[in-house]
Amino acid sequence: MIRCIRHTAAFSFLLLVAVLVNAARVQIFETEHYGTSPANRRTSIARYEQPRGALLVAGRPVTGSRDSGGRLRYERSYTEGPLYAPVTGYSSQVYGTSLLESAEDGVLSGADDRLATFPWWDRLTGAHRPGGSVHTTINPRMQRAAFDGLGDKKGAVAAIEPRTGRVLALVSTPSYDPGELSGNGTAVSAAWRRLNGGERRPMLNRALGETYPPGSTFKVVTAAAALESGKVTDIEAPTDSPDPYPLPGTATRLGNAAKGCVDAPLKDAFRASCNTVFARLGAEVGLRGMAATAGKFGFNDRRLRIPSPVAPSTFDTRMDPAQVALSAIGQYDTAATPLQMAMVSAVVANGGRLAPPYLVDKVTDARGVLVEDGPHLPTRQAIGPATAQQLQEMMVDVVAHGSGRRAAVQGATVGGKTGTAQHGVHNEGMPYAWFISWARAKDSYEPAVAVAVVVEDAAADRADISGGGSAAPIAQAVMAAALGRSAGVAGVAARRPVRGPAVGAPAPP
Repeated sequence: MIRCIRHTAAFSFLLLVAVLVNAARVQIFETEHYGTSPANRRTSIARYEQPRGALLVAGRPVTGSRDSGGRLRYERSYTEGPLYAPVTGYSSQVYGTSLLESAEDGVLSGADDRLATFPWWDRLTGAHRPGGSVHTTINPRMQRAAFDGLGDKKGAVAAIEPRTGRVLALVSTPSYDPGELSGNGTAVSAAWRRLNGGERRPMLNRALGETYPPGSTFKVVTAAAALESGKVTDIEAPTDSPDPYPLPGTATRLGNAAKGCVDAPLKDAFRASCNTVFARLGAEVGLRGMAATAGKFGFNDRRLRIPSPVAPSTFDTRMDPAQVALSAIGQYDTAATPLQMAMVSAVVANGGRLAPPYLVDKVTDARGVLVEDGPHLPTRQAIGPATAQQLQEMMVDVVAHGSGRRAAVQGATVGGKTGTAQHGVHNEGMPYAWFISWARAKDSYEPAVAVAVVVEDAAADRADISGGGSAAPIAQAVMAAALGRSAGVAGVAARRPVRGPAVGAPAPP
């Protein structure tokens, strides 16, 4: 009898050990697997049982949370959703998160250990911390000016503070209301299908996620390469450039939309946007020199985050001399995001130094206590100060006497470069209108803003698409907002309500 009791006790002890071992396995080694399993509803219920932290613009929340009363209790809400969608992205109970909602999800959801005094205690007790707040660098006046300026056109605007890299405006149109995707009902699924299936692609972030042939705006990079390499030592000296220019090793002859480009000095060629001059200079600098200079401005960087991901802008590193010549005028395979071209303009304005762009100014917890300050990334010298000064002079000349007149801001020094990028088979696509620029107050040595605008309005007449005509007035309105000035007669029309490369032929300036 005693022996049977002993055997039973030993067996029970073994069962108890097995239960404890299995519990330890689940709690320690399998916790992440079970926690992320789609079948585990507890994670989702816990995630939405409290309000999500806010994204702020100039200290004002542009996101919130509404109580749905369901099991997934709190849904995301957005203030002026279409205006800030390219910044915030969406937070959906069905489709996940995007942009800042994704990049800062740990802070906003409360999962980030930086929000806790003793993270290990929260993990032990299973406590769910309230979400923190993410303060963006966006300037609301500039964001509004860019949004209203683009109006119903397809396009994008990116604006940067040159000295610091703070992203001041980020707009993509047409836009959408992220609040339509917040819940988990049938209306959310219908909205997702409608927004993703729309011909005008409102969910595409054209400022960060789309690359375009930069056209003549890339001539800023080519001019920098020519000056840095010593191929040009005097911007007012003749350049020995024919018109038309025979592309190296081919029978193709490249022409100009402008007149007076034969042997034009770099400064005159920059103002008139002479393709022949810049194609010849690009071929003379060569593939290695052009690729190196483009890389210093940020091209071919696949690691760029602000912290939202940014599509890499590209300058091909395997080309023959003719392709290099075409790439030097922003054609062939050269492609850039609006943010990248704002970075190009910012380098010129900032004396040749590149400050990496960033969108998050600081992070605070639910009580407003600072958790993390801005990234404060180190700047790097992309081009020499002397080169930057010469580029500034040429860009100011474009606004004062060239195709960028409509970007002028009263009481400010403004530099700019227009571009009209052809694309499509045999250049039959509607050309993209570009304008990149920078501005500083007359009484200041520090640039206030660098801006890039691209317009791709397929509904417009071809003759109406030009960097100076379509894009420059939008840039002017954004720069005026940055400087606290009126946009003036050259600016953009009245604000609207918020509603939910090719090879061969020359590109016009």
